[in-house]
Amino acid sequence: MPATDFSQIPVSDPLRLAGRSVLTKALFVLAGTLALALASQIAVPMYPVPVTMQTFAITMIGVLYGWRLGALTVLLWLGEAALGAPVLANGSGGLAPFAGPTAGYLASFPIVAAVAGYLAEKGWTGERYVKSFAAHLAANVLCLAIGGAYLAYLLGAEKAWLLGVAPFILGAVLKSALAAALLKGLQQFRAKEV
Repeated sequence: MPATDFSQIPVSDPLRLAGRSVLTKALFVLAGTLALALASQIAVPMYPVPVTMQTFAITMIGVLYGWRLGALTVLLWLGEAALGAPVLANGSGGLAPFAGPTAGYLASFPIVAAVAGYLAEKGWTGERYVKSFAAHLAANVLCLAIGGAYLAYLLGAEKAWLLGVAPFILGAVLKSALAAALLKGLQQFRAKEV
């Protein structure tokens, strides 16, 4: 069996999913929903929206899986939650989170995965640390904007800013930096495989 030339695999496909079978991709999607469920349990309780590692996992899945498969993975995870599986923050599930203060954030998640994945496909990942950081941060800011807009509809703009956006900005920056650092490390590891 000939050796794979990893140098020919684009940075935008770090898991090498593009040429894989449908079954392999399905297994990655299921693994992604499990990763999202686990990341959702890593939380700092805050009201009305907890700080979790969800957005970190969502942007990473978008980048690692590509925008289409990443968004599909997030949609499946949200479907599991809507059916009652305890996969959201604090082990919640069912329809209530989709109607309460977290609804805007949940609605943004597939879009966030798609944006992070799309920017990665355009080269905003791997060795390009600043662009990778910017891609993750842009996706996180989009999540805060959509979630904050819905929260403003429920609570008013000032409360939405104070409770649903401002407290999460530092976390968004830190999670974006961590994601970019991990992806740069993955790219360097891949370079050593060549």
